[in-house]
Order: sequence, then C-alpha cells, then structure tokens
Amino acid sequence: MNGKDLFNFGPVFGYFFRKNDPSRQSNFNLRTMHFINKLSMAMFLVGLGVLLYRWFLR
Repeated sequence: MNGKDLFNFGPVFGYFFRKNDPSRQSNFNLRTMHFINKLSMAMFLVGLGVLLYRWFLR
C-alpha cells in the first residue's frame, strides 16, 4: 500500500451519491444502518476539516 491509496476518497463519495438499486430488497434496519454510516462519515469529514483548519490557518 502506498500513500496514494490512503487518500483515495472515490469509494466514499460513491457511497454518498449512489442511486438506489431497485433489484435490492430494502427494509427499515438496512435504511437506518446506511443513514447512520453516512452520518458518521460526514461527521468525521467535518471534524477532519476543523482539525486541518486549526492546524494550518491559525
């Protein structure tokens, strides 16, 4: 693994913006799990942005 692979955010953005697959069955638990996953990734990215702001712009 090299440094370029560590900063490959393509799959993360693909997870946020993918369309629903009609052939896949969905239920409340699955939708809730995906919502919590998206929320936790968004909170992590916001926190990372705040840390980078504090380190480089202060």
